[in-house]
Amino acid sequence: MIKQIVAVTSMNLRSLPQRIGTAWVIVIGIAVTVAVMVSVLAMAAGFQQTLKGTARADRAIVLRAGSQAELESTIDRENAQTIMDAPGVKKDEAGRPIASAEAVVIVALPQKKDGSDANVTLRGVGANAVKLRPEMHLIAGRMFRPAVRELIVGKSAAAQFKGLDLGSHIAFRDSEWTVVGIYESGGDAHESELQGDAETVLSAYRRNGFQSVTVMLDSADAFDRFKGALTTDPTLKVGVQREADYYAAQSRNLSKLLNLLAYFVGGIMALGACFGALNTMYTAVSTRTREIATLRAIGFSGMPIVISVLVESLLLAIIGSVIGSCAAWFFFNGNTVNTLGAGFSQVVFHLTVTASLVVSGIFVACTIGMLGGLLPAIRAARLPIATALRAS
Repeated sequence: MIKQIVAVTSMNLRSLPQRIGTAWVIVIGIAVTVAVMVSVLAMAAGFQQTLKGTARADRAIVLRAGSQAELESTIDRENAQTIMDAPGVKKDEAGRPIASAEAVVIVALPQKKDGSDANVTLRGVGANAVKLRPEMHLIAGRMFRPAVRELIVGKSAAAQFKGLDLGSHIAFRDSEWTVVGIYESGGDAHESELQGDAETVLSAYRRNGFQSVTVMLDSADAFDRFKGALTTDPTLKVGVQREADYYAAQSRNLSKLLNLLAYFVGGIMALGACFGALNTMYTAVSTRTREIATLRAIGFSGMPIVISVLVESLLLAIIGSVIGSCAAWFFFNGNTVNTLGAGFSQVVFHLTVTASLVVSGIFVACTIGMLGGLLPAIRAARLPIATALRAS
């Protein structure tokens, strides 16, 4: 049986160049399907990676109870101070809590690609924000000064929106703000923001309360002690989350949508590719009817013929998946895009074609190849020998 399988399969593959035109129908159909699916999933993977990269295990974020995002939350000054003084919060060398009570607002700025306005997050941060987020560092200019309308701009925001160059002036809320620095933070969500002094932002927007408080914990294990102290305090009505859990929740809805889109569109295209493979393999079998019948007449069983047809179909599917995955990686991997994040503000992120996405593409391609080759393979094995030998 093994010798028959090897012999028939080798013969099929050697004759493949004679059927190269029909073979390319399978390869191209599957390549396009895999490329589309992988590229859309790369968008979801890049968005998730950007938000997850914003989080640290030893940081926690506090919002008003019931709030799902910072823009929905309000925390007054007294409560913000209580949160920052809670047990489990790490202190700096001067004994001050490494924490930041933050004001989060939205600013509309024109995009570089088409000039249309899009929402950008303006985050007012506290004096200890630099120690709170050590991953952030300036790559140009200087830090903003307190009580002055100065901003530092994330590298990703500066690349996507007009008027954010170093030294530029931005007008909003009946005032003019100066960009004095540009920072990067490892490609996380904060790179899509503008940041300034919290008190100055609150003054410009005529507000007196913060949207969130982010704290650095003594360690990741201190979270339960910190959360317990806040949730049992009768003067507070807050929700406490690990930073990683908060940003995972912010990415969940868009990631679900992108995954659904990828599999829905990819599924429709996969169905078309499957029918294309089915038709092509039927054609390939019909052109070799006498050859298959001759093999059966000299003693070859049906199983080697079935396997040989399936191997050919799977080989073409794998070639198509490799071409599609390479195309997705070459044209999309690392591309910078922006989309609406939590609170309808723009999040800039990079498309990420991961190894798991490539494996998923290969799996889908193999499924198409298997389904497309199965029925023609069975038909080839069940052809009546006498009828097949008389075929032209």
